[in-house]
Amino acid sequence: MRIDSHQHFWRYTPQDYRWISDDMAVLKQDLLPETLRDTLQRHDVQGSILVQACSSVQETRWLLELSEKTDFVRAVTGWVDLSSPALKQELEAISHPLLRAVRHQVQDESSPAQWLENPAINAGLRELQQQKTVYEILVTHRHLTDAVKFAERHDDYFLVLDHFGKPDLSLGAAHWKQQVAPLAGLKHVSCKLSGLLTEPRPAGMSARDLLPYFEAALEIFGAERLMFGSDWPVCLLADADENPWDLCEQATATLSSDEQAAIYGGNACAIYQLQPLPITGND
Repeated sequence: MRIDSHQHFWRYTPQDYRWISDDMAVLKQDLLPETLRDTLQRHDVQGSILVQACSSVQETRWLLELSEKTDFVRAVTGWVDLSSPALKQELEAISHPLLRAVRHQVQDESSPAQWLENPAINAGLRELQQQKTVYEILVTHRHLTDAVKFAERHDDYFLVLDHFGKPDLSLGAAHWKQQVAPLAGLKHVSCKLSGLLTEPRPAGMSARDLLPYFEAALEIFGAERLMFGSDWPVCLLADADENPWDLCEQATATLSSDEQAAIYGGNACAIYQLQPLPITGND
């Protein structure tokens, strides 16, 4: 089963999706399952993990309702206030068979470092891990050191680094590798091969120039802790002739079939405890 480990849906409203700026016009519209279905089929992807895009329990409930009616969504990464003293009850209130992970847009906090150090947040993470719920880390390269300290404190269940940790592409893959290696050294941390196409690039940098980041990720995480993610529809912000499916296929072309199977679905199935697709037809 080929899995896209990172995609979004939304009914666009400016107040809910404030991170969508004026130069992201293609994202300022409702983006729903039928818009993505043909693309997944074209790239032979049978399932996806649907990820929150605003800090709202209401959005999480809506994503879960949408997932029940969308055959290719295999799991949801939702949002909950990790600092809430009533977190256990709030998790119970949104409990759902497809809710397998939680994420917060730490990169948008006024002080991501303080957020990651917050005792209430860390207590919430301990509760989350006790319930065997994955937590996805969304930070930029500016706070990877803080993310390492955070991840070291929370090793009771899986943590997943989104979008390569959003590297500074102007500094090159070797610099990013050095930054992220301490995270890769923590065996409970995996990384999504997603988001690179829409990170700010130096003038003249092509999609092909991003391949060294994949090579570095393979060296430090190994194929057993990497997952392909398209970051659709955010990936639509890339140039028209660039897409994450082709980029990742270029990056993984020389890997063994077992390594490719792990990156394109096996690891996501294990980390997010995805159920196998139902068998159809006659054998």
